[in-house]
Amino acid sequence: MIQLIDLHKLYKTNKGTVVGVDHVNLHIAKGEIFGIVGYSGAGKSSVLRCINLLEKPTSGKVLVNGVDLTALNKNELRVARQKIGMIFQHFYLVGSKTVFENVALALEAADTPKSAIHGKVTDLLQLVGLGNKADSYPAQLSGGQKQRVGIARSLANDPQVLLCDEATSALDPMTTQSILSLLREINRKLGLTIVLITHEMEVVKELCHRVAIMQNGKVIEDGNVYEIFANPVEPLTREFINSVLEFKLPAKLWEKLDPSGKVVKVLFRDDAAQQSIISDLLKKSGIQANILHGKIEYIGEKPLGTFIMEVTGTDEEVDSAIRYLNDRSCIVEVVQHV
Repeated sequence: MIQLIDLHKLYKTNKGTVVGVDHVNLHIAKGEIFGIVGYSGAGKSSVLRCINLLEKPTSGKVLVNGVDLTALNKNELRVARQKIGMIFQHFYLVGSKTVFENVALALEAADTPKSAIHGKVTDLLQLVGLGNKADSYPAQLSGGQKQRVGIARSLANDPQVLLCDEATSALDPMTTQSILSLLREINRKLGLTIVLITHEMEVVKELCHRVAIMQNGKVIEDGNVYEIFANPVEPLTREFINSVLEFKLPAKLWEKLDPSGKVVKVLFRDDAAQQSIISDLLKKSGIQANILHGKIEYIGEKPLGTFIMEVTGTDEEVDSAIRYLNDRSCIVEVVQHV
């Protein structure tokens, strides 16, 4: 559906040339929710804006549904952009116009016949849960409601692609969940391809099918969201994952642990997260285990369990226990010798 081929974007500044996007290659499948994650300045916003050519690439190609947008003339690009919706962090609603009129603007800009606008806008407001807010003004809406207006507006011209630029960053956690649920429903009902940029890995965990991690204009790691969470390779990816999954033991707890033991973190992947592996291990081995923390996350309905344990026993017994866990799709890390 979307192909970025050797995408490169340079910016001219007073201090010289800055590389915004550094030869990025990505393939995003039709109907997929794809996340692009990175800290500020990583290049993720530039990539997103290159997809609809709000930023013109310095070199490389942007293919959407097989059409190279970089090869289109001005009028052809205008038509192509109508099939690429976009929602923003700060909503960009017209304060002097009602909710209905804000959504209708997108249809008017596409020269939609007036006779078709009323029904279309009404249907869109129902879709995003704002059927009773048509006559309200932006100042009368909450942040989540404003974003719903933005989503309705982005869907006005029946796009094939929806680009989300930090769409939940300005929202509180509860409202963020409601917007993510709406995007998930839109993806399911309409079959839209959604590309979402964020610096919040929690958003990726909740919504995306695949993800790319960006640093210094480059994609340093990408893949299925579950696999990225279960087995991150790059240090930056692990840092993002830890922001969601990491749990630090209180200092007072460390003081109470057995000096002869080891503290290990065990990651249970796939079916292993729902099996009695630890209890089976304790029955078969000579080690003693004290579970200090345990949690199971669900990523795309697949379980991913994290347990932190204090284990005591001989070096041979502990090493044998770690091999046992590794053989059962677990990833074991010795956090620290007590």
